[in-house]
Amino acid sequence: MRESMDMGLSKLLVFFLFSLIFQTPAIAVKQSYIVYMGVHSHGLKDAIASVSKVKESHNEFLASFLGSTEKARESIFYSYTRDINGFAATLDEEEAAAIARHPNVVSVFLNKGKHLHTTHSWEFMLLEQNGVAQHNALWSKASYGEDIIIGNLDTGVWPESESFSDKGFGAVPSKWKGFCENDTSTGVPCNRKLIGAKHFNKAYISYGGELNASTNSPRDNDGHGSHTLSTAGGNFVPGANIFGLFNGTAKGGSPKARVAAFKVCWPPLLEGGGCYDGDILAAFDAAIHDGVDVLSVSLGGTAADYFGDATAIGSFHALMNGVVVVCSAGNDGPGDYTVTNVAPWILTVGASTIDREFVTLVELPNGKRFEGASISKPLRGGHKFYPLISSAQAKAKNASAEEAMLCKEGTLDPKKVKGKILVCLRGDNARVDKGMQAALAGAVGMILCNDESTGNEIIADPHYIPASHINYTNGLVVYAYINSTKDPKAYITASTAEMHTKPAPFMASFSSKGPNSVTPEILKPDITAPGVSIIAAYTEAHSPTENDFDKRRTSFTTESGTSMSCPHVSGVAGLLKKLHPDWSPGAIKSAIMTTARTRDNTVNPMRNGSFMEAMPFSYGAGHIRPNRAADPGLVYDLNTNDYLDFLCGIGYNQTTIKLFSKAPYSCPSNFSLLDFNYPSITVPNLSGSVTVSRTVKNVGSPGVYAARIHQPRGVLASVEPNVLKFDRTGEEKSFKLTLTNKKLGGPGEYVFGELSWSDGHHYVRSPIVVASKAAVKKKSAQLGVVGGIRSGI
Repeated sequence: MRESMDMGLSKLLVFFLFSLIFQTPAIAVKQSYIVYMGVHSHGLKDAIASVSKVKESHNEFLASFLGSTEKARESIFYSYTRDINGFAATLDEEEAAAIARHPNVVSVFLNKGKHLHTTHSWEFMLLEQNGVAQHNALWSKASYGEDIIIGNLDTGVWPESESFSDKGFGAVPSKWKGFCENDTSTGVPCNRKLIGAKHFNKAYISYGGELNASTNSPRDNDGHGSHTLSTAGGNFVPGANIFGLFNGTAKGGSPKARVAAFKVCWPPLLEGGGCYDGDILAAFDAAIHDGVDVLSVSLGGTAADYFGDATAIGSFHALMNGVVVVCSAGNDGPGDYTVTNVAPWILTVGASTIDREFVTLVELPNGKRFEGASISKPLRGGHKFYPLISSAQAKAKNASAEEAMLCKEGTLDPKKVKGKILVCLRGDNARVDKGMQAALAGAVGMILCNDESTGNEIIADPHYIPASHINYTNGLVVYAYINSTKDPKAYITASTAEMHTKPAPFMASFSSKGPNSVTPEILKPDITAPGVSIIAAYTEAHSPTENDFDKRRTSFTTESGTSMSCPHVSGVAGLLKKLHPDWSPGAIKSAIMTTARTRDNTVNPMRNGSFMEAMPFSYGAGHIRPNRAADPGLVYDLNTNDYLDFLCGIGYNQTTIKLFSKAPYSCPSNFSLLDFNYPSITVPNLSGSVTVSRTVKNVGSPGVYAARIHQPRGVLASVEPNVLKFDRTGEEKSFKLTLTNKKLGGPGEYVFGELSWSDGHHYVRSPIVVASKAAVKKKSAQLGVVGGIRSGI
């Protein structure tokens, strides 16, 4: 009986297939095409003013083929308005063929899907190309960081993540003394990749922190630690995706390194954060003992005296043991004097963008379209406009308009929100929480608008509902549209990945900035690296929104912050440690700093989130270039005694220094902070003329280096000697840089320049930062800092 049924079904299936093959389709199949029309006649400077005109011209052009402007607007989902001239639209084959024959069209081609290299930041930094490591790139030269040990002070690790699989790994390096705490069902098992996992919470508990059996372990219930650790040293993971979107290969900076998690961060307490100094210091101590080569520390607080800060203390001890310590600069930008982790022995990292965006478009019935960012699925019901409401209009009866605008918990009236797209303002509460609050109030989608301070910085978050994060200018247009229309509506498209976007990199608005409030003579941050919409491993203990209502789970997600940029540099430091095992932490820092770039992929100076020119207080020496750092030519090396001299220079006496100096040491009789051999040069109190001394070490072939100076505005600069000849590797030469105040700006004004040494192949660049003495004193007094040291020390 079953066999005869199967035979009958087979005959029906054959008949059905033949009928499909020979049937003439009644409706032409629509697909998405790119219509490329060459280059715009306007320049980049005029692009913003020309956007609306260009979009309208594209609508009119397509309307001549489709029969109406309305159909054209519905069809076009991208309009390329800046340098590239063209548009992307949904067309059938005949329409596409007709457009291709037009004399003003260069080409028309299908919008084909490409494999996304999920952690695209490594390709952006030229460690790979199209998913393949180049033979002359640092990855290949350094064997992908094989057997380097990277430790991470964070929220722990999710050991089940494929990023920490030990497939293909050999025996654990013999120098490793650590282990994994795996004595309960919630513990973390070690393998040959993840070789250490410990947790530290006594200081947290002393402040009233409470933990239960399921959380009191090195296991990452937050997700932050898994994300940062996998960015620094995660394995290759093909097929990584976020809720099925953007499939690609994930990988860390040193993908063949061994990794260890030191959990020091717990759920935040009302009195402060969740990462307490006592636990941090204990973790540093354990990590140094266990045998790490690099420590990645994506946490921080207010900048403080170096030895009143556990991170500064712990990292100083790590330095004395040859460990490179990389820390995040903080997320309190764009204000000045917000940078943290400012000790000179720390490599401090700001955050900037890469040339990939996860694009979602916001469309209005009046034809206006705005490019936003998000990782979310499309609205239900096809291309349908939904009612639009601002969160201020949707405020609950007892809520303030200000808090309702931010879409905070309990501030929205579900009766007003249900079935609509809600517009929220960025600020205060988390971006994904705003989307979650919108969903809980019944919204079908969310548009997140930047405020003025966050400008053009848009971030792709994995929102619970369809969402789009748009910039400040576009947000103003959306709010104006709502306020001027009786029945406002909008549509949000699905997320798509757009590669090779410009300008990139630019500084994230949230990235903390200098000057250094503890020691103004040291420029901080030191470097910038990718920190916006970074995909990496995640916990499966909860969803990315961290809301109990959200039952979704994902092995990978996007996160943004200097927490994400820090492990990028940690991964590169691991590669350099592998390639040059004899280099000191100071030499590795110098190589990373002096080979950085300060221009974006439009060959213009790097910009900030408002697309104004960024300065060294945002990016330090510039954006990291790993391949250049592998062969810097010269380095500004620093050893333990150099740092002890520095401590003498800021006021610590010899008696105090003896307490943490491993070898006999005496403070120099005459030491100036300006002569500290840092790779950047900062003079915060120039009134007349000052001479700064530096020493460079040749780590390349013999060669002759000539100096070139870009003088800070109002400052005369000269270097002596201006040519350095090196006859052997390891040879050191000293020089003096003289800066004279010719017409330096008024109080509060910093000016910037640079000094570079080149032999025609290497370019060893140091930023020069100069300000008046009055400006620094005034700011220091506001911060409770006297002479670079906090009062009472």
